[in-house]
Amino acid sequence: MKKYTITVNGTAYEVEVEEMGGVAAPKAAAPKAAPAAAPAPAAKPVAAGAATISAPMPGKVLEVKVKAGDAVKAGDVLMILEAMKMQNEIMAPADGTISDVRISAGQTVGTGDVMIVM
Repeated sequence: MKKYTITVNGTAYEVEVEEMGGVAAPKAAAPKAAPAAAPAPAAKPVAAGAATISAPMPGKVLEVKVKAGDAVKAGDVLMILEAMKMQNEIMAPADGTISDVRISAGQTVGTGDVMIVM
């Protein structure tokens, strides 16, 4: 695992990269901004021990591929988020069961908004 600091448009991001078979692959977690900004409060509380999938960037939800109760494996595509005219696949960070889907197709999300709870 290697850590890098990447600056994009004047904002520094800390990222971790895991080497897999000689090819570097980004870690499933979203990048963290170096200067910590307070995230927006969640509309609903999240159960202790539950994993949340938050929006890594502002955008529009194009498609939601899961619903509450679905079993998913690490790397499964949960939804498609359009940001800056690019379609981004948001994937499951680990194996688990979807307990709550808080977004729907056509909805706009901001950075850090909780979209799915596992």
